[in-house]
Amino acid sequence: MAEIIQKDGTWVFDGDALRLTPGRDKNVSLFRKTLGELVVPLGALAGISFEQGKKAGRLRLRLRDGADPLLHATGGRLVEPNDPYQLTVESDRYGVAEYFVDEVRNALLLDQVPAEPVDAYLLPGPSVPLSVSAGDGTASFDGEHIRLEWNWKTEDAKAAAGTRSLALTDIAAVEWHPAAGLENGYLRFSVRNASTKAPPKYDSNSVELWGFKKDPLMALVAAAVQARLPHPAAAGAGAALTDVPDARAELPAARVPSAEDDHDALLRRLRELGDLHRTGVLTDEEFTMAKQAVLKRM
Repeated sequence: MAEIIQKDGTWVFDGDALRLTPGRDKNVSLFRKTLGELVVPLGALAGISFEQGKKAGRLRLRLRDGADPLLHATGGRLVEPNDPYQLTVESDRYGVAEYFVDEVRNALLLDQVPAEPVDAYLLPGPSVPLSVSAGDGTASFDGEHIRLEWNWKTEDAKAAAGTRSLALTDIAAVEWHPAAGLENGYLRFSVRNASTKAPPKYDSNSVELWGFKKDPLMALVAAAVQARLPHPAAAGAGAALTDVPDARAELPAARVPSAEDDHDALLRRLRELGDLHRTGVLTDEEFTMAKQAVLKRM
């Protein structure tokens, strides 16, 4: 058995699986603490690496494509510090990390684990029932139905539709995007025979995300739903996904934004941040940090 214990977390390898437990240090992200312990079977691994740094190093696991519903639902957009397959290693434990890597690599060779994609999930995904509040709503999932409830920050046209209840059997795809720069993020459910081109702000099957601390938790809902949908490599899954066209597929080619457009967008963003601060959604510290980020771009 190989084991490495760090403030960032503990990884244990028993020859058949890796047990990844997040640490309790204040620097460990809310997402990883909420996700909890992961058990990764050896057959789900495509590789492992260790990168040394001056002050700290990093262990990284690479999973086989299609093995984990969390990675599929987030499309590789879960980055450090929320990536559960990375572990920060202190410099005085570099030798332990290298030994850990050797043990896992030897096991992969002995078991002749292929690196090719898989056609079934090898990890179960987050447990249900599950409920997360972030952005303009709350998403709950009990294994069979998804419930979307709106809050006072929801756009009126969207909130007017009321609480949404979506059956898992009606879901064709689920996607989570984090907020990036001036672009808000979202958790979107694509419903069969009910495609929409509405942006998440107005889409009653989407929760809009604004880049706050709890946003990554929506990825847990996405992963729990994804784990119960047909695997993308399964027969017929690809055809089912094509029933829901991409909302961007039929949009006209976008023109290159001018400096004036960008400046106007930044001003709108400042006004939005001011409204959120006045209504108490943003704390003084969050407002100051967000405002400084926008002002730097101006």
